[in-house]
Amino acid sequence: MRKDVDFKDYAGYVLKKMASGGVFLTSQYEQTLNTMTIGWGGICYYWKEPVFEAPVRYSRYSHDIIDKSGVFTISVPMEGDDVSKQIAYCGTHSGRNVNKFAECGITAEKASIVNVPIIKECSLHFECEVIFKHDINKENLAPDVDEKWYPDYHTVYFGKIVACYITCDEN
Repeated sequence: MRKDVDFKDYAGYVLKKMASGGVFLTSQYEQTLNTMTIGWGGICYYWKEPVFEAPVRYSRYSHDIIDKSGVFTISVPMEGDDVSKQIAYCGTHSGRNVNKFAECGITAEKASIVNVPIIKECSLHFECEVIFKHDINKENLAPDVDEKWYPDYHTVYFGKIVACYITCDEN
């Protein structure tokens, strides 16, 4: 069962989860499906729309998938969602080399609106359509930030939140 919720009620929680292990960002284009862990990002308003900002490094498998599809989902573990090992695995292995869903025993479940699945084992979900993207580059970074964080750079995808909901068993 899915219960629509106001993203604002969960924004702080999502930021805490990103800072303490991460959340799943899932992307799909045609038959190419991948999920990865993100520990950076934000939830805000742009152009009077609710937006999930999702930074993805150029080198990540998901980068090209999101560029092609223009959509992504965010699945957030909540109390009782025991996916810490899967979050860790998906943050350290590339979907180019391994099927993370099979390796981790996580389930891709149909989303409500976008053509990218959510992670069934998580309870909180955001469905997002890319309305803007911006490449982070060396010229615009403070030298200490560049030196500390950038072996390669990110594209920040601004995903309009088109659905936000909690899933739960019908029992």
